Amino acid sequence: MRESQRSTEGQIVRARPEGVTIAIHVQPRASRTEAAGIYGQALKIRVAAPPSDGAANAEVRRFIARHCDVPLSAVQILSGASTRQKRVFVRGRSVRQVRDRFEIR
Repeated sequence: MRESQRSTEGQIVRARPEGVTIAIHVQPRASRTEAAGIYGQALKIRVAAPPSDGAANAEVRRFIARHCDVPLSAVQILSGASTRQKRVFVRGRSVRQVRDRFEIR
């Protein structure tokens, strides 16, 4: 693996004292909610919800919680609530666990 790929991966999932933060790029109004690989320095998530009234944010939180096997209350949008670029906190998970769940290599 090239050094540039390693540095990008380090930007996507970062350790915090009580969990991790994930850089996410959201694509609203998709046909289904799914992780769609890496987009720049973020995990791309397609959501089957419109970007209005917080529906896409709620769907992102539900998807992350399900995928990381944590309660919904353990997932919090730290920044980017009104944009496609978001930073999401997941309480109780490690960098390795999140990378494995989303197959970030």
